[in-house]
Amino acid sequence: MQEKIIILGAGVMQGPAIRIAKELGFFTVAVDGDSSAPNVASADQFEQIDLKDKEGIEDFARSLQNREGVSGIMTAGTDFSATVAWVAEKLGLPGLPYESALNASDKTRMRSCFKKAGLPSPEFVTVTNADSFPAPHSPFPIPFPLVIKPVDNMGGRGCRRVSNIEEFREAAEDALRFSRSGRAIAEAFMEGPEFSVDAIVYHGVITICGLADRHIFFPPYFIEMGHTMPTCFPPEQQKVILETFCEGVHALGLAGPESIGAAKGDIKLTQYGACGSEGPQLTGQPMIGEIAARLSGGYMSGWTYPYSSGVEPIRAAILAATGRKPDGLIPLKNWTCAERAFISIPGTVRAITGTETARNTHHVRDLFLRAKEGGKVSFPVNNVSKCGNIISAAPDRAAAVESAENAARSVLIRLDPADDETAEFLSSPQNIFPPDSFELSAELLTALEKLPETSITSASRTIDSMRLCERHSETDISLLSFPEFTGSGLTDYVGRTVEESLRVIRELTSLSLQEITQKNAGFSDNKCSFLGRSFWAALIRGGYQGAVYYIDKLNNGV
Repeated sequence: MQEKIIILGAGVMQGPAIRIAKELGFFTVAVDGDSSAPNVASADQFEQIDLKDKEGIEDFARSLQNREGVSGIMTAGTDFSATVAWVAEKLGLPGLPYESALNASDKTRMRSCFKKAGLPSPEFVTVTNADSFPAPHSPFPIPFPLVIKPVDNMGGRGCRRVSNIEEFREAAEDALRFSRSGRAIAEAFMEGPEFSVDAIVYHGVITICGLADRHIFFPPYFIEMGHTMPTCFPPEQQKVILETFCEGVHALGLAGPESIGAAKGDIKLTQYGACGSEGPQLTGQPMIGEIAARLSGGYMSGWTYPYSSGVEPIRAAILAATGRKPDGLIPLKNWTCAERAFISIPGTVRAITGTETARNTHHVRDLFLRAKEGGKVSFPVNNVSKCGNIISAAPDRAAAVESAENAARSVLIRLDPADDETAEFLSSPQNIFPPDSFELSAELLTALEKLPETSITSASRTIDSMRLCERHSETDISLLSFPEFTGSGLTDYVGRTVEESLRVIRELTSLSLQEITQKNAGFSDNKCSFLGRSFWAALIRGGYQGAVYYIDKLNNGV
């Protein structure tokens, strides 16, 4: 009879686990609370159970074990490693101790373990719904700035940096909403670059499966706009990062003599120098962000490490979970794999273009698209609200990074002009979250304010009915030049220059948008229709999306 393995989760991140388990000859049983999860049909059998319901999954697994036998249970990229450990412990399957898995699932327990072991980890306090938050200007046990987040969630949900007690109160309420247990943790903010680590744990032996540079943006939130594998930091600095990670794995109890499973870590260097010709120079110490009792999500364990090394850590995790010694963990190559995200300003998706261009970009391996036409999009405040991701791989680091970033810029999301949420975003004040697509200096802001306003004043007139200034004969509309901005060298959220943005706007709107100077704009009064200050303001605030939305609004959404 075919051996069975239970895989918690049937989402995108569990796709490789289901595929690899089937390739190894296992009968795959996927469990997920969502019957419409993307990989439900990929598994040989699906059972709909909430992944938080460890007793319910235990009952199902026991009935399966009694009827047909179960060889193991595992997960990758979910926050339910404690459920895996619970079921494995109850059914006598290979796994991690349940209490150790709880240490790696509950951030208060995690920090307490690190503190007890004397490991570098930030000071912290736990916050609950029952707490009365400190009054304004009251002292706080830990100096600001702080990071507050739920003790029991992943993907950056409810996680943000706070600089004072007023911000803390609002952030705490948000973090508590994302906590299943009604608890949040506030900890000292760690300044410095961040790294992701994956590892297989087998009878106390920790085998590292990749060290990646994480690219974090958009404070006060921590949005990972991608990662690059392997890290660009030199070997001696990698050594101290990985040593700290392994000490943390031991401190949580995940690497005991009988422990079988995986570990995923986020480690920071708290002081560092610039990345020059010889690479970045370490001047401080690594500190443990978090360690989970599972392989990573975020495409690392299932895609970027396999592409860069030729090793599939998920295969090793499956072998270990079914009582076999994991093998095949020696890297076969040393490529670079780059994962990059693309995002959107708030609104409703009217159209998505450029996906085929992105997929056909040299070195691109995968495109994952989460946004869809007619669906709502928002500026990300966590790592599960991005619009999609690109993964590239190449022997050369620069080629891999350039490929992924170019492909991410190729995917264009046009927003519906009927959704006023976009208009509200474009008119929101400067210096509040979300940030402007292009961050202007005070001098450029002054220059923007001096530009003449768009000359289109009647909402009943569409752009298609307008004509250029009298010197032109074709039907179109002009663009008032803003050379201080176009020549500034500034780039948007994903590295797109102003000139590249204008090319995209022309492509999406089918307008030539020939540029005219302020002197030419005013010579024929109302006979000259041009886009002026408000157009540029929309581009600055919302990138190409904001500018196209502005034009579509002028055109009555036609």
